[in-house]
This record gives sequence, structure tokens and C-alpha cells, in this order.
Amino acid sequence: MVSDRKIWFQLMLTRVALSAMMFMVVGAQHLAADESANNRAEVATYRNPILDQGSMADPHVLKVDDKYYMYPTSHGRGFDVFVSDDLVDWKNQGTVFHDPRGGAWAPDVFHAQDGKFYLYYTDDMPDKREFLDKQIGVAVADSPLGPFADRQVLEANSIDAHLFEDTDGRLYLYYVYLREGFRILVRPMADPLTPAGQPVELIRPTEPWERASGHVTEGPFVIKRGGTYYLTYSGTGADSPNYGIGYATSKTPTGPFTKYAGNPIVKRTPDIHGPGHHSIVKGPRGDLWMVYHQKRNSAINFDRYLAIDPIWFDDGGVLHAKVTKGTAESAP
Repeated sequence: MVSDRKIWFQLMLTRVALSAMMFMVVGAQHLAADESANNRAEVATYRNPILDQGSMADPHVLKVDDKYYMYPTSHGRGFDVFVSDDLVDWKNQGTVFHDPRGGAWAPDVFHAQDGKFYLYYTDDMPDKREFLDKQIGVAVADSPLGPFADRQVLEANSIDAHLFEDTDGRLYLYYVYLREGFRILVRPMADPLTPAGQPVELIRPTEPWERASGHVTEGPFVIKRGGTYYLTYSGTGADSPNYGIGYATSKTPTGPFTKYAGNPIVKRTPDIHGPGHHSIVKGPRGDLWMVYHQKRNSAINFDRYLAIDPIWFDDGGVLHAKVTKGTAESAP
């Protein structure tokens, strides 16, 4: 009798244990399903345009700590700054640079080793007579939120400055010289305010896509991967739906640069017009993002808005990008 009771008790314990295990498995399955559903619901997305307030273009984005600061071409009387945590949601923090000369275009902000922020801008020359009588200047601030104090003019008859710091700390100013065509030049800099040496021509409009609606190479932006320098730039007229983005490569920051045979890597689609004049920045997870503008329509005009999309290298070092409009895309 004692033996039978012992066997019965053990069987009951086994049944209880099995029931508890089944309850835990089913509960874990439900929990995993709930978590999966929540994760799907919480996947962040974006839709272009990311900013559609009036006409904005030529955005430069600077990452400082965990925040992004964007400076676009907008009202032409200087530049506003927009701030974001994620490259998607932006808040206007007001005007950081007032330019009495007007015609303010294509800002580029550099965070220097001295802790200061340098704004390279394009605006109207004092004796402007023609639309493209433009110059490049530089202003300085202690914060990415400004205010930026004007310091000096760096280049006349020029637009679209971009300051690049190499891995050895040397500085190079890339820009577009307008005399004899839209030619992209580079000039070494002793420091953020001081040119050193003579400018060198890197590229000019030679390819059919760069000459489709005006002979233009402009909007230079440089990134370095390994020992290769990628000079990314926009081609043909910025008022055209044919505006696009290509790149050239070199083993030195001053060239010679060779244009990629597959250019343009960013171009118009049936629904997207004139994608171009970009900057490139690392997203919150370390991948690369292109911040650029698109045109609202296929007419010849400067009616534009701001967009973001991924840009990446393949295993062979070829640079790729895509452009989207109105579709839900995975956020940075």
C-alpha cells in the first residue's frame, strides 16, 4: 500500500510539473508574439519630403554629439538652423546668420578642432550686376545654433563651398568657380580662415548628364573611405528636373579625380524631379544618409523641398544611393 501511494504521488508531481512547463511555453509564445507585434508597430518610418515649408534646398547637416543640425538655402537673407534627434523630425531654431548682401545660398558648417563652428556661405558680390555675381565667405560661432559673426570673403566669382578635414588633420576647401564654366576646384587651407596655396581644378562638366540642361558641375561634398577620396557632386542646371548626383574618385584630396562611369547615381524618375545638392552624414546607427533636395515639378524653376535617403558602398567600393518620395521607408 505504501508503495502504491508513493507511485501515485510521484505521478501527480510529474503531471503538475508538465502542466507548469506547458503553461510557461505557451506563455512565452504569447509573449514573443506580443513583442513581435509591438516591434512591428514601433518600426520607425519616414516619408519624403521631410521638410516642405516654402522653397528650401542645398541642405548641409552637421552631427554634434547626439543631435543633427541642418542649414538649408531658404529665404536668402541668411540661414536658419533646424535641429533633429533622428534626421526625420526637424524643428526650426531660428536664423543663425543674417546676410545684408542677400542671395544667401548653399551653407556648409564645419566643427573645427578649436571648438568653434565655421559657416561657409555663398552670397551676392557687393557690385552684383548679373545673377551669378556670387562670392564665398566665412562666418564663425561658438555654437551650432549661432549666432555666426561674419569674418571675411574667401573667393570671388564662386559658389558652393565645402570644407573637408582629412584624417591627418589637413583642411581643403572645395568650391565651384564660375568663370569659364561651373568648375569644381580645391584649395588647401592653413586653418578654417586662411587659404594656403593655389586652387586646383578637379572636374568640369564634360558628360552628357552634366550638360543636359545647362553645363554644370556643382555642390561638391567629399567623403573618404579607406585610402580613396569620393568627390560627390551635382550636375546640370539646378532649376531642371534633370539635375542629379554623381561622384569621382582619387587617391589624394587634390586629385586627379576620375568620374565614375555609372554616373549619375541619383537621377530623376517619373515621379521625382531634380534630386541633388546634398550632404552626407552618419545616421544614429552609423550608416550613411544623404540629405538633399527635390523639385516639386518638372518645370524649369527653383521650387524645391528637402528629403533624406540612404547612400552606401558595395563590397567593391562603388557608391550607391536611392531616391524616394511619398512612400514609407525605414527611418535612420
